[in-house]
Amino acid sequence: MGNTRKPGGGRKPTKPEYSASKNLAQQMEAAADLYADKMSLQSIADALSLNPIKVRKLLITAGIYESDTAKLVQRTFNAFRETQSYSASVTSTMSALRLSRPSVTSYLPYEKGVYFPEEAEAANISAGAERQRHYRAVVVLKKDPCEENLWKCVVAFRGYKFKTLSGLPFTYKLKKGREDEFTKELWIDRREDSKSLAWSSVMLAYHNIGKIGEVVDRPKALGDIRGVSYIYGMFYRFGLIDVPDKVKEKMGVKEH
Repeated sequence: MGNTRKPGGGRKPTKPEYSASKNLAQQMEAAADLYADKMSLQSIADALSLNPIKVRKLLITAGIYESDTAKLVQRTFNAFRETQSYSASVTSTMSALRLSRPSVTSYLPYEKGVYFPEEAEAANISAGAERQRHYRAVVVLKKDPCEENLWKCVVAFRGYKFKTLSGLPFTYKLKKGREDEFTKELWIDRREDSKSLAWSSVMLAYHNIGKIGEVVDRPKALGDIRGVSYIYGMFYRFGLIDVPDKVKEKMGVKEH
């Protein structure tokens, strides 16, 4: 009799360090960074040696690319997906919109393995993924400034180093409640101590903004609110307000 094969035996991978999902995530991160710099799909494709269609799919997966066609395909697909398998939903979308299978799938995000987890702590994701999480949250908030999107922005920026009007750095943390969801209370960390900032205070300041993106001279202009100096720094980073030119250098908070 021949030798008995050992469990786990067989052909060894030629590239044991290679991970398709990790490689795809890295491509998406790179594409998203370039897209944030206002590069075209073709320019990004040339820079990364990829097909422009794949670049678009990567950006759709990252949640930062939109078009009328993409919205139509995704809306149609999602409607079928409620009652059909993934493959069947693609086929139904093809029929409904009279598109080829490659055309339909090119407007859908990758199924798995590539995403910027909103719940993941900053320490557990790459710097590029964190930047894109911030970018997406700000874009969504500017497009539809409402309490829900403001909260999503707050969640996305936990652990980020903000600055007050005087240039003093601070961060905040969020704690989770019984159902493993973030409680709506920010814990401001100024190194020497930690203090809480109620969500109601954030919303009060938010409602005191006259016009989204307008210059707000000083924190108190948002109201006589506890912790308003921190809210002022956060709102500037979120793009909800602008600040006087003379203080922008102190608050230099823009990411690129």
